[in-house]
Amino acid sequence: MPHQKIIAYTDGGARGNPGIAGSGAYITYADGHVIKEAHRSLGVKTNNFAEYEAVILALEEIKKFFGKEKLVELDIEVRMDSELVQRQLTGQYRVKDKGLQQQFIKLNNLKSEFPHVNFVHVRREDNKDADRLSNVAMNLQEK
Repeated sequence: MPHQKIIAYTDGGARGNPGIAGSGAYITYADGHVIKEAHRSLGVKTNNFAEYEAVILALEEIKKFFGKEKLVELDIEVRMDSELVQRQLTGQYRVKDKGLQQQFIKLNNLKSEFPHVNFVHVRREDNKDADRLSNVAMNLQEK
């Protein structure tokens, strides 16, 4: 039986590096119907930390929405405009930054619950919804 395809667009940002940071996740079915929009305010963090947190946020939201037992039936594609994070998650780059190693471990532990997940780099202009959500998270902190 074919798996249900889920697409999660993720983005993290920081105003200053480090600076006020936020993450966003825009999760849809393959046909584009929106499942969930989520954002998380992160305090003062680096841009790359926020990018990792966005992927974590997306996977947590997918798990909440579908339930742990349904994860085996999902084919999840996580799309991000951070080439660094995408290449670290696919094993092309090593994680040298100490601050990101904890995020990498946290994400790998979470990823173990998702048998069919892959990480894809997309151009910034193809990631506008996740970018919008990460900006919502940053704006909330600046008020």
